[in-house]
Amino acid sequence: MATTTEAERTTPVWTKADAKASRKANNKLHRKEHAWAAAFMAAPVIGWVAFLLFPMGFSIYASMTNWNGIGNMTFIGLDNYTRLLQDPYFWKALWNTVFYMIGIPIGLAISLALALALSRNIRGRTFFRTVYYIPVISSLAAIAILWQWAYNGDFGLVNQALALVGIQGPNWLMDPLWAKPALIIMAVWKGLGYSTLLYLAAVQAVPRSLYEAASLDGATSWKRFTKITWPMVRPVTFFLVVTNIIAGSMIFTEINIMTPTGGPSWSTASLVWYVWNQAFRNLNMGYATAMALVLGILVLIVTIIQFRINRANDFSID
Repeated sequence: MATTTEAERTTPVWTKADAKASRKANNKLHRKEHAWAAAFMAAPVIGWVAFLLFPMGFSIYASMTNWNGIGNMTFIGLDNYTRLLQDPYFWKALWNTVFYMIGIPIGLAISLALALALSRNIRGRTFFRTVYYIPVISSLAAIAILWQWAYNGDFGLVNQALALVGIQGPNWLMDPLWAKPALIIMAVWKGLGYSTLLYLAAVQAVPRSLYEAASLDGATSWKRFTKITWPMVRPVTFFLVVTNIIAGSMIFTEINIMTPTGGPSWSTASLVWYVWNQAFRNLNMGYATAMALVLGILVLIVTIIQFRINRANDFSID
């Protein structure tokens, strides 16, 4: 005859009611967890919809309307894009925007040279690092006003400095030939500290053992630069090229302050300046939106090309 042990007598009997109550408690806990998870995920989703998806959809629709920014929108289809292709001012502004990109390789070359110099153990390098970075944190509007005075054809500091070496400088901002180069020089000077700082960090991160091994193999300074330094700083160069292209395509403040009419013979007007001019001076919001979308697409295409080139030429040390 079977007997009941003490353990069996003290073990509770698991009934169907108990199993049902446990499932109910688990479901309640899961629902609470799902609710919290949904709440945390809702914030970025709402932000994405409110600040990206909706503005993008609205911009696409607005680009196909005749709208002054205040009154009712009149749908006109692709007329704004057709007008854009036939607008000589659009093409001139686009060419000026592309021309400003000349300053990117110039600025990167100077920045890399400064980074190599500042990476050496020289006296006052902390002072020079600070001096080069000051323009980066300075107000762009204030810098534009200072350079506008410096470029003055009568009493500007630039022409006075050129006169010391026997060169008669032009009236920079009033000369169609020199207006864009003047803005490029200012932009390169303004962004020099930022690029130099990133290059300096990249140069200092290169293992010293690589240079020591190259020196033992008899490599010249140029060989050490081309085979070690340049491949190691190439990711920083890629980052700076992409960000500078994006920033360069949006150049506006210095143009609006230094050449508020778009320069002599429309020589300094950028595409963003033309978009702003059409939107807020002429109240052609629909047409301005169409130009802004075209500019965004062009920048996206150039950025994708840069990523593909960088992927194809993935850096390595030979």
